[in-house]
Amino acid sequence: MPDRLKGKIAIVAGASRGCGRGIAVALGEQSATVYVTGRSIRGGPPPIDQISGTIEDTAAEVTRRGGVGIPVQIDHTDATQNKNLFDRLQAEQGRLDILACAVWGGNERFVDPIWKQPFWNWPGEFWNDFMGAGPQAFWLAAREAARLMFQQGSGLIVAISEPMIEADKLSGNVQFDLFEHLPHYALNRLVMSLAPEARKAGITLLGLLPGFMKTERVQVHMLDEALQKLYRYDLAESPEYTGRAVVALASDPNVMARSGQLVFVGDAAKEYGFTDIDGRYIENFYRATGRL
Repeated sequence: MPDRLKGKIAIVAGASRGCGRGIAVALGEQSATVYVTGRSIRGGPPPIDQISGTIEDTAAEVTRRGGVGIPVQIDHTDATQNKNLFDRLQAEQGRLDILACAVWGGNERFVDPIWKQPFWNWPGEFWNDFMGAGPQAFWLAAREAARLMFQQGSGLIVAISEPMIEADKLSGNVQFDLFEHLPHYALNRLVMSLAPEARKAGITLLGLLPGFMKTERVQVHMLDEALQKLYRYDLAESPEYTGRAVVALASDPNVMARSGQLVFVGDAAKEYGFTDIDGRYIENFYRATGRL
């Protein structure tokens, strides 16, 4: 069903590649106007691990799919840049219907051999990579989005996160126990803490939890068959699966009932009846792998 979001205005934060790109193009496929934001631009410096993807590329694909893609370079960890973005959107569009925040800055660091050293040898900017380009970015963007949505009495704010399972246990790998888990604990707490007040203003604020995604970075580093078997690559989903979940939620007149919840993409697919881009229904990754 095309044009489900015609006339809707969205910001997808962190949409150069990965989950953010998947969300942006799925919204475009339903005729939304999408402000595609992120740091990576054509001709600019690439990520540490040289993974491809820019905001211009994503915006062009949004437009090709039938929406309107507008690339805006921004560092979402900076409060002033966030305010300028949302002020611009208000001046140009007069409203905001959807904010999906997929900003995440740490994964490219996983290939850095610094992880193999004791934590006291890690550079200080690692903290900003994870807690800045993660919960801080969501906090700043959600605050500005809510300011606009409050004026119209409606809107959907989505934080892309992960479930935190067995919170009392540690893996023994500080890389994951600290910089992988801590930001998602913070994101999930932000969702649950901010949602009640947002709900009073007519704003739905929730967390959306993809499974294992076939992002550009994953596909580069997941070429070995043994690794694919270890990480259950057979259960992996495309980033657009999450995008279709955002479309379904944004199209649901009763979405407010989910405010404050953490919604699994696989569960949303089953409830709303959508599939991944290859036509498959992909079940909840965490339940399928016995982690729930």
